[in-house]
Amino acid sequence: MMNTGYVRPQTLAEALAFLAENSHKTRIVAGGTDVMVDLRAGTLKTEYLLDVSRIDALRGIMLTGDGLEVGAAVTLSEIYTSTILETHAPALQKSAFNFASKQIRNMATIGGNVAHCSPCGDTLPALVIHEARAVLASPGGERQVAIEEIASGPYLCALPKNEIITRFILKPAKVAFADFQKIGRRKELAVARMSMAYMANKDAGGQVSFLRFSLGACTPTPQRMPQVEAMLVGQVPDTALLWEAGRVLAENVITMAGRRASAVYKEPAIQGLFMRMLYPMV
Repeated sequence: MMNTGYVRPQTLAEALAFLAENSHKTRIVAGGTDVMVDLRAGTLKTEYLLDVSRIDALRGIMLTGDGLEVGAAVTLSEIYTSTILETHAPALQKSAFNFASKQIRNMATIGGNVAHCSPCGDTLPALVIHEARAVLASPGGERQVAIEEIASGPYLCALPKNEIITRFILKPAKVAFADFQKIGRRKELAVARMSMAYMANKDAGGQVSFLRFSLGACTPTPQRMPQVEAMLVGQVPDTALLWEAGRVLAENVITMAGRRASAVYKEPAIQGLFMRMLYPMV
């Protein structure tokens, strides 16, 4: 394990000033729950670790004129206990329920979960259905990018090394139905083999009037499934329709990921998880 310097700025200005000089040899961390594992494995090689978790500008959950803002240094425990998220982004709140252990939830941050670019990042499907944008700060100023643009592939972050995610801006939604669910190798402390998030409303006639659905872990990067959304919007959901939509979803996933030996398990698992999650709409 290489010698690595540890830097913990107290303000965003201090962090950006450090990156202006050292971005090419620095890895930003905001919870660091994977740092020691990666250092020991030799997959993380950097001269400096820049810990931004104590910066006040990266904290807080609030409704503003721009939308629902969640600071990048907000922990998974804070997400799970947030009454604002319970009302305006319940799928995101639920994504923190089975996130690793309580000790890790107390340290792990939403910014770190996103920037790590793991396909099985639990917060990502919920951020996708809320059409989240990441606000990025650099020595040159501030910009915003869609959440889907942060990862260029599994564990590959597309952001320049001199940028810090300061917060996420979500489109808030008050919906009658919302959930996040995942399947892992075991019930607790499991990395998702597949995950899903959705939110929906029905009109007075029982038809689906609004639906956002995203899949995680099964594809290189989390993404919405517009074909599945289109199958349900305008329809009165019943068991047969949900099974058919789940079948189409499974077919799309296998097409995108390629048919492998695991498809024998994945196809019925995807269909079954989809049915279990959306069945409350029936």
